[in-house]
Order: sequence, then C-alpha cells, then structure tokens
Amino acid sequence: MAEFNVNAARLDPYKNFKFRVVVDGSVVAGVSKVSPLRRSTEVVEHRSGGDPSTSHKSPGRTEYDAITLEKGITHDTTFENWANHVSSHSGQIELSDFRKDIVIQFLNEAGDVALAYNVYRCWVSEYQALPELDANGAHVAITLLRLENEGWERDTSVPEPAN
Repeated sequence: MAEFNVNAARLDPYKNFKFRVVVDGSVVAGVSKVSPLRRSTEVVEHRSGGDPSTSHKSPGRTEYDAITLEKGITHDTTFENWANHVSSHSGQIELSDFRKDIVIQFLNEAGDVALAYNVYRCWVSEYQALPELDANGAHVAITLLRLENEGWERDTSVPEPAN
C-alpha cells in the first residue's frame, strides 16, 4: 500500500523543519519552533454492581495541551501585540479579540503545503519578550509565546502535493 496517494513514487515521510504559522491571515515572521499538537482524553472507569471483578472504561473529557511558539526576534510585533490583549502594563486589559484561530502549515521539501492544522480559540498564557542575554553567547535571540487552545483539527481541504 502506497503511503502517498498523489505521489506514489515518494518513499520518505515529510521532514519536520519546514512549516509556517498563520495568525490573522498572515504568516508570522521568523517562527523557528512549534511544540507538538497533543490531546488526551481522560478515562472514566465504572463497573456493574453484579460483576465486581470487571471494570469498564469509557472516554471522558478531552484536554488540549498548550502550544508553544518560538521565533527569532525581528521587528514583527504579532506576538507582542497579541500578548498585550491579555496582560497590559497600563492595567487596562483588552479582552475583546484576545482569542484567535491560527493555522499551522506543514510544508514539503519543495515548500508546498502538505498538511495544515486549524487551532481554535487560542489565547496567550505566557509571553517571553527577550531571552536570557549572554555577552559570551552566539545564539539567535528567541521570543516565546504559549497558547492555550480549545482544540485543533486537520484541515482536510488541503490536498496532497504532487511533489
């Protein structure tokens, strides 16, 4: 059975180093790392009173882990502006439009969108404006955003690329 329907000659799975994050319809500049999309469903155990030796399991509440985005510091203020909706140094918090849907696009080696995931009702629970600064270091300065979310799903309208 072929692992790729459109490009049956492709043998290798996609690599994890080409991706984009889209917020408000625009690609965020410099995103270098995205944490895994992970969900877990709690297990509800119960048993019948007439059968004490066997327990039954059924699904309970599903939780979606927060997503961490890291990007090199640039003049793009997308992260900072979004974080300021929830927490402001002026004491006036802007809670209108603090939740956003984002799209994580996973690209193939040719740069074509191979998969996309829609992440719903995200909001900033942690923002790191500057990393630790080190005069002896030689690293890219990274800013960090931690997004709480209310679920995600694969965008099935994205076709498999021909490359």
